[in-house]
Amino acid sequence: MQATATFEDRVRAWEGEFLSPRATPSYPAHRRVGEPDSPLRTPFQRDRDRIVHSKAFRRLKHKTQVFIAPEGDHYRTRLTHTLEACGIARTVARALGLNEDLTEAIGLGHDLGHPPFGHTGEEALDAALREHCGIGFKHNVHSLRVVDTLERDGSGLNLTEQVRDGILNHTGGDRPATLEGRIVKLVDRVAYINHDIDDALRAGILQPADLPVAEIELLGPTGSARIDTLVRDIVECTEAAGDIGQSEEVGGAMLRLRKFMFERVYLGAAARGEHERAQRAIRDLFDHYIEHPEEVPEAESGASGCQRVADYLAGMTDRFCIARFAELTVPEAARF
Repeated sequence: MQATATFEDRVRAWEGEFLSPRATPSYPAHRRVGEPDSPLRTPFQRDRDRIVHSKAFRRLKHKTQVFIAPEGDHYRTRLTHTLEACGIARTVARALGLNEDLTEAIGLGHDLGHPPFGHTGEEALDAALREHCGIGFKHNVHSLRVVDTLERDGSGLNLTEQVRDGILNHTGGDRPATLEGRIVKLVDRVAYINHDIDDALRAGILQPADLPVAEIELLGPTGSARIDTLVRDIVECTEAAGDIGQSEEVGGAMLRLRKFMFERVYLGAAARGEHERAQRAIRDLFDHYIEHPEEVPEAESGASGCQRVADYLAGMTDRFCIARFAELTVPEAARF
């Protein structure tokens, strides 16, 4: 039997023996358009590869995490955030006996729809769409649109339903349907809070003495120590409760640290100036492309003018957005 067992047979047998009963099995695959399974990769591994080979994934390397166009090679980008969050999520999934491949695919795809300039860009695009078109913008919803519709020149990636659900619900009020998706939703915060502290210290916006004492004493003095504390707590609480969660003590400390980061870094004085410039770039480009739809590529046949502009702006990297803004606002002779 072993000699004739298919790849799917071996995966099913392995998961039945080694994964938790609460894990999401790799088979069967549920896709919007049916297709034969790969003979060498599980459906979730196939989804992972489709995401990694997508153009939207490659553009993440030039999209802001927190600091817009920082002068330094070691600041996080949206791509490095994605990789860090994905690695932490896989650790949690493995410790809990859940499906690592599903967790990884969701983690790699969760921010594909983020516009340039991080959450500042998202807020500006959302405000412009609400004012001009009566619709809003949420990066998680757009991430799903990217994988469903925009990639592969409008045909989409045809991902499994479990990965699509995890991407859509990695933020916001709705819970992912799988435990693996819930891991990514929680670990996304674990990752960005800690690496954003590191970047804020590197930038001189924070000093070590500025960090809240009680929370640092509980969680740990370094980013790696804090992540280890948070991961251990998630694993212990999940094993006890049967659902992804945190203890009141450790989870509360993480939320207070997040609140501190919003007050001092994300919405702090040092960030406000560059946020205003980023928002102006998004607003002015939006206004221009609404008035000149012929300059906007058509990513989806039949999409409205507002949707086409939103797709185009959300797909831009920081530097592409800055270049387009300069073309509109800076006299040609002054660009050299």
